[in-house]
Amino acid sequence: MKFYRKEIDGLRAIAILGVIFYHLEIFLNGKQLLPGGFLGVDIFFVVSGYLITSLLYEEYISTGNISFKNFYFRRAKRLFPALILVIFSTTILSYFFLFPSEYTYYLKSAFASLFFVSNIFFHFSGQNYGENIISEKPLLHTWSLGIEEQFYIFFPLFFFIILKYLKNIKVYLFLIIILISLLFSIYISSNHSSFNFYFLTSRIWELLIGAIIVFYK
Repeated sequence: MKFYRKEIDGLRAIAILGVIFYHLEIFLNGKQLLPGGFLGVDIFFVVSGYLITSLLYEEYISTGNISFKNFYFRRAKRLFPALILVIFSTTILSYFFLFPSEYTYYLKSAFASLFFVSNIFFHFSGQNYGENIISEKPLLHTWSLGIEEQFYIFFPLFFFIILKYLKNIKVYLFLIIILISLLFSIYISSNHSSFNFYFLTSRIWELLIGAIIVFYK
């Protein structure tokens, strides 16, 4: 079931470079070099939805089933080592460079990041993305990981049910959810921008766009 698509690595490279240039705030002739670089995160969501759905779909086609145990084990094996290393090293550095009140806040964000709910934590703590990202909120970037992992929690079972009982209308179901999520994100964008940014409900359409491509590859 393993597959490699070099164009996926190309998209990832574009996404990473976009985010890096955006946060470096490099200016050329008085204008930011890549003001829309944050869209790299959106690319990552689409790619993530595509890859996860590809793995699940190929497993179901091959075996007629989906092993949830193996799926979650692979996710944990892939993500936890890097996440723990980042949190461990950042905790040490933050102890020396942050003020006590900032460090207390950091520890709360580290705990939230470890359980993949940092997006929820940053929303309710009133943190607007883009403010003091490196200097005071070193784990703010984990909000996107929280969204992805929350998607991974329920999507395999949801996808299995669709393949098992609603296979003939799977594309229509995905399109309905995509449309609802997109319209919802547009509707609340003005009055609830933080919720719109941080929560899965406003991002799931991006993940499912990647997912629906699987049926046409």
